Amino acid sequence: MEVSFEGLQGADLVVDTVYKGGKISGKGSEVLSKLLPNCSNSGGFRKVMRKDGSGMPAYVVLYSSMQELAWPDYLDEETGIFRYYGDNRTPGRTILDTPRKGNQLLEFVFACLNSRDGSIKNIPPFLIFKKGGSGWDVQFLGLAAPGNPKISPDKDLVAFWRTMDDKRFQNYEAYFTVLETEKPISRKWLEALIYNHDDSLQYAPDVWKKFISEGRNGIVPLIAKKLPKIPPKYDQLQSDVEGTKCLSMIRDHYQDNPYGFENCAKNILEKMDERFQDFSLTRPWRDGGRDALGYYVIGGQSKANYPLRIDCAMEAKCYSENHSVGVREMSRLISRIRYRQFGVLITTSYVHDQAYKEVMEDGHPILIMSATDIASVLRKNAIISSNIEDWFTILDNTDGRGFADRMKAYYDKIETI
Repeated sequence: MEVSFEGLQGADLVVDTVYKGGKISGKGSEVLSKLLPNCSNSGGFRKVMRKDGSGMPAYVVLYSSMQELAWPDYLDEETGIFRYYGDNRTPGRTILDTPRKGNQLLEFVFACLNSRDGSIKNIPPFLIFKKGGSGWDVQFLGLAAPGNPKISPDKDLVAFWRTMDDKRFQNYEAYFTVLETEKPISRKWLEALIYNHDDSLQYAPDVWKKFISEGRNGIVPLIAKKLPKIPPKYDQLQSDVEGTKCLSMIRDHYQDNPYGFENCAKNILEKMDERFQDFSLTRPWRDGGRDALGYYVIGGQSKANYPLRIDCAMEAKCYSENHSVGVREMSRLISRIRYRQFGVLITTSYVHDQAYKEVMEDGHPILIMSATDIASVLRKNAIISSNIEDWFTILDNTDGRGFADRMKAYYDKIETI
C-alpha cells in the first residue's frame, strides 16, 4: 500500500504502508513533516512536544535507514522486537550530550517504564519509520512501546563502548516492541497528544491503553509468524533493491572461487545467530558433502553449568538466481548428517520445490537459508553495496582454507612422484 505525496496531510498511519516523497530536490520533498503534526523534517529522534507547558514529549518518531554498518537498527517481524541505537554515534561527547538529546529521552522513558510511581503515563508513543524504496519515501513499521515482556529490565536499555578513529565513546542500545494495532493510527490521536494531552487516551488504540494501564506485562506485540509451506522461488529470492545488489556482488566476487564462498557463508551464519560457534572449514578436496563443521551452543543463565553443544554441518552453494539447489545436492547433505547432528544449507539462489519437499515431508533436520535470508542478515548487520567490498576484503584475508589449499598442493605433488 502507498500514499502519494499529495495525500500525506490528513493520512492515517497503517503498518507497512509506504508514504511517498516529493519529486523536487531538498527538504521540500521530505515526508514526515507533512504526514505528522508538528514533526520536524530531519533526524533519527524527532520529539514532538506537548503544548501544555509541561516540557514533556507528546509523541516521538524513530527514523532509521536500517543501513548503518556500525549501528544496525533492526525489526524482528516474528517477535515484534525493534532494536534501536541511541544518537551518540560519533566520538567527542558523553553519552547524554547529544544535539537532539535522544539518549536523555531513552533514559527518561525506560526509567518511567521500570518505576512503580505511576510515571508510565508520561511515556510518549513511539512511531517507527524506516527509509523507503527510493528518494524521500518512508515506510511505517508500527506503533511501539519501550521494552518487551521477554526482555528483563536490566537489558532493554544498555550502555556500551565503541571505538571510532581510535577514540572511545558510549552509546545506548534500546529495545522496543511494535504493538499489534488492529486499526490505523489516527491523526486525531496525535493532535490530541499535542494539544489536549490529559484527554488524549480516549483516542488512543486499545493496545496503547493496555500498555499504559499494565506496563511491560501489558505489551501486546505485532507478531507475523511464517506459515509452514514450501516457499516458491520468488519468495526465496525476494529482497529489496539494496539486498539484490549485495547478492549480485557476492555471486560476482565468488564466481571463480566457490571455496571462498564457503568462508563467506560461515560468516553469514555466525552473523545471523551468535550461538553458531567454532566452525571450521573442511578440506576442499575431501569435504564429505559438508563445507564446514561447528556447533550450535545453548547455555543457561549462569556460568555454573556447561552449555549444550549441538553438532552442526554447513553446506554452501554460490549459485545464480536461476540455478536452484536440487534434489541431488540436498540428498548429498542429508546423507552426510550424522546422528544428533543438524545441517544448514546456505545458497545465494533458491531450493527447488522437490528438494524442499523432501526436507519438510521427511522431517530432515536441515535449516535452509536462501537468497532472501542472506539479504536479511546483511541488512541486519548494515552490510550494503557501498561497503560490501570492505567485508569481502576481511573475509578473503581470514579464509581458514589457506592451510588446506597448501596441503592439497602438497599431496597433489606427492601423487605425481
